[in-house]
Amino acid sequence: MKTRKNNVFTGTVLSLVMLFTLNLVSYGQTPVSTKKNRKTMTVLNIDAKGVNLDPVQMGNLVRIELEKLDSFEVMDRYDVAYVVEKNKLNIGNCFGKICLVEVGNQIHSDKMFTGSAELYGETIVMTFRLIDVKTATIEKTQVNEYLNIPKELQGMVKLSIHQMFGMKLDETALSYLSKRNSFESATNNPNKERVNLSGPRSGFTVFTGSTAKIITASKNAGGFGASPVMFQFGYQFEAQYLNEGNYQALFEFLPVLTGFDQNIFIPSLTIMNGFRDNKHGWEIAFGPTFSLVPMADGYYDSNGNWHLNNEYPNDGSKRPASISRLDSRGDLAGKASFILAVGRTIKSGKLNIPVNAYVIPSLDGWRFGLSVGFNAKRH
Repeated sequence: MKTRKNNVFTGTVLSLVMLFTLNLVSYGQTPVSTKKNRKTMTVLNIDAKGVNLDPVQMGNLVRIELEKLDSFEVMDRYDVAYVVEKNKLNIGNCFGKICLVEVGNQIHSDKMFTGSAELYGETIVMTFRLIDVKTATIEKTQVNEYLNIPKELQGMVKLSIHQMFGMKLDETALSYLSKRNSFESATNNPNKERVNLSGPRSGFTVFTGSTAKIITASKNAGGFGASPVMFQFGYQFEAQYLNEGNYQALFEFLPVLTGFDQNIFIPSLTIMNGFRDNKHGWEIAFGPTFSLVPMADGYYDSNGNWHLNNEYPNDGSKRPASISRLDSRGDLAGKASFILAVGRTIKSGKLNIPVNAYVIPSLDGWRFGLSVGFNAKRH
């Protein structure tokens, strides 16, 4: 009895092991019926005019992208060449439906894929069609217009095919390759050194803290008798050193004149390292800023009043410690500060409108500003 129970137990375990093994093997395999039921597709040549690939090369490029979809049994290019030669088929100008259906019947292909890539001025028009051989009808048609960027033909083919078969699209790549007014990147602007947002800048700046008090003070006390809010005008130069994906890195050079609306002349030069989001136009930049301002040596008396050194009475008493500060009676001297700026570029057709806000921190009072500029996209 015991032996019989052991045999039943052993048989049950072996059956479970075999069942588990079969399920495990079948889990990692694609059902044979799925592979067998896939439609066959054939790509001959793709008509090419004005682009840097010939019809045969375009056909090979399209074939590669179709094979990546893994949705059809795409005939290999060597098999295509063999069948064409064996059947003595003339496919040199076989781009239309009638010709392709005849060829498809001879080579027993379920689907025929055809199309063209033609250059019209600054636009590459890519047209693809999927033809059902049995019904002699065009199942799908996809037409896309792209910018004339010869090095990105494969990307254009991929986008068109994905869109044609309802696959997920890289919207950023589609924008760069098809929208003329899209923010520039290495895709639609291969020349990474090209300046694209250089142009005039104008706005205003606000002084705070002790600097604002000096500016509003009378000229007799070393002030400027002016408002701490001043107009600015300058010109921004850009030099890109990185232009990939969604981001762009650049150096920005900005000479500016401040205060001439109040008969004050403050020249400055700002050098910033900037990072720009090519997709949305946001930007952040930072770096040193150098300005020329009148500075004078003097001291504060016990009442907190400011005096120049030469105003101290010669009565033998000890003069307070001398310091150098902003003074309208002084001589021009260089002053360096740090600047942090953020902004966004607004697009209107070919017009770029950069809007930037910045801050210059200082122990004498922080300085804030806003500037607006414009330029037209260059080609």
